[in-house]
Amino acid sequence: MIGLKIKKNMANDARKMLLKLSYINLDAKIKRENGYVVIPLSDEPKKELLTELGQGNVEIVDTTFEIQKRKPKSLKDYLKGKMDARKIDEIRGSFDIVGDIVILEIPEGLEEFKTLIGKAALKFTGRRAVFRKKSEIKGIIRTRELEHIAGEDISETIHQEFGSRIMLDVEKVYFSPRLATERKRVADNVKNGEIIVDMFTGAGPFPILIAREHNVKIYAIDINPEAYKYIKRNIELNKVQDKVIPILGDVRKVLKEREIKADRIIMNLPGAAYLFLNYAFDYIKDGGIIHYYEFASDFNEVIKRIESAASPRKVKILNKRKVKSKSPGIWHVGVDAQVINNP
Repeated sequence: MIGLKIKKNMANDARKMLLKLSYINLDAKIKRENGYVVIPLSDEPKKELLTELGQGNVEIVDTTFEIQKRKPKSLKDYLKGKMDARKIDEIRGSFDIVGDIVILEIPEGLEEFKTLIGKAALKFTGRRAVFRKKSEIKGIIRTRELEHIAGEDISETIHQEFGSRIMLDVEKVYFSPRLATERKRVADNVKNGEIIVDMFTGAGPFPILIAREHNVKIYAIDINPEAYKYIKRNIELNKVQDKVIPILGDVRKVLKEREIKADRIIMNLPGAAYLFLNYAFDYIKDGGIIHYYEFASDFNEVIKRIESAASPRKVKILNKRKVKSKSPGIWHVGVDAQVINNP
């Protein structure tokens, strides 16, 4: 293999220029010997470039180099040479990791390669199990169909997030690791002494994180019996038994029966939260804050919906943001609204 031999004190600038011009063989390691550096080349540079690089102090040599062991940097890298390059391009490079479990999407046209893709994801992530999405999130309990395609056939795991440990079964309880930053943002705005309602708690990531950081009382409500089972486990796992109250049931009935008046209400059910907005305003205190989420293309209709549900009370929009993309042109948006008066 050919290499460019250059004095050590000139090597760094030469390496940068050769790299920029794609002359370096990245599969081989640079050699160092007797005050010189030998840079592995994929092709011999033009004489003009050699002159510019070393001002006469460079030499093209034929030598041996140690081959670099380059770990694949993506799921697609693991599939190179095993699938047609055009088919690899159809695979989404992003996926969800929940604890020891990988959840990914496989296009319909690549069904025959699902096991191969699953095994590649297993190697790339180092997790224990890989599932593919077989449906959209459905129903009020927000679950989706999953298919196990690689690794151990386990669907229960413990996910760690900002110091919290969240146990759940990915086939039975809704959870999105992509909302971690949003959960932290909400938790950072909580004040000690608040009474909080999480209307659709799932496995409890919002209340667990908040309770670990603040002295509060949180009603963690969900209609899904499996979610209720796991929120109870997570309360114990994170030692917040004195702060989080798990409740199984329809949030509309729970709020009415218990007559809870909250300083803060979390409404992370973007597909159907609008159906519960009136109830949220019935049980939020003056000055209280509602964290409302919806799938939308912009904020205008979302804010109008909030203002309408609040009437005759008034609200102040404290914050609005695109939390994550759902589909082209549609976002999972979040709006924080504060009740500013009660005529």
